Amino acid sequence: MEDQTELAPAVRSILAAARDRAAEGRSGEVAVVPRDLRAAFDRAEADGRVPLIAEVKPTSPTTDGTREDDPVALAERMVAGGAAALSVLTEPEHFGGSVETLERVREAVDVPVLRKDFLVAESQLDAVESDVVLLIARFVGDDLPDLLAAARDRGFQVLVEVHNRDELERAVDAGASVIGVNNRDLAELVVDLGTFESVAPHVPDDVTLIAESGIGSPGDVRRMRAAGADALLVGSAIMDGDVEANTRELVRAEAGDEEAGAGGADGETDTRDTTETPT
Repeated sequence: MEDQTELAPAVRSILAAARDRAAEGRSGEVAVVPRDLRAAFDRAEADGRVPLIAEVKPTSPTTDGTREDDPVALAERMVAGGAAALSVLTEPEHFGGSVETLERVREAVDVPVLRKDFLVAESQLDAVESDVVLLIARFVGDDLPDLLAAARDRGFQVLVEVHNRDELERAVDAGASVIGVNNRDLAELVVDLGTFESVAPHVPDDVTLIAESGIGSPGDVRRMRAAGADALLVGSAIMDGDVEANTRELVRAEAGDEEAGAGGADGETDTRDTTETPT
């Protein structure tokens, strides 16, 4: 397991809460018939959209306030804006998420839905059905192969998140077929898009590669795509304001400024000193 002394205090708190929830226990294994994430990305590409996972994130430990909109309405507007898939927070203590919210969102939309949580034990996989689950390599350590297999046994597709080449190697060795590179350092919570650019060249060609964190403008989208991102996961930049318009601007980032919309900033993000939370 991760040495917690190397993690930012907010992340240590999240991880401790995840371990507490793992001890709650579940009754019975879920069995999922998932919506195909790769097929959703392919449909977006065919339609001229950047494949984007838009995240329904009501709050985070360092966010001022909570977005009170109905998460189902937010999710539907993200899909209307062109999101290929959705990510829904189910972590309750720090992000205001819940499994009930994920259930409602998944019932309301027809795109794949990722369960965004901090899973550290097999029992947590049985909390709710989703199309994709997240496993963070740094959090699960040597348990990654077993958790990956357990998730697949239940029918889940699995996004394995890494931050550096060592974690990437562990993910590939475990058999991960969908890998996300988190641009946010969990030790300092600093965002650097160069993280993806340094890790991406070492990802096998048959892996679906997703860029996560710090993507806030069409310029950032194009930068990550040029570095090899098959898809992007975006949360705060979409949740801040009109989620449908924000989503549309990012998914049309490769279609030219006129179609993408001229209202948003088009600067590229490099390194940001930020206290936002992991992904």
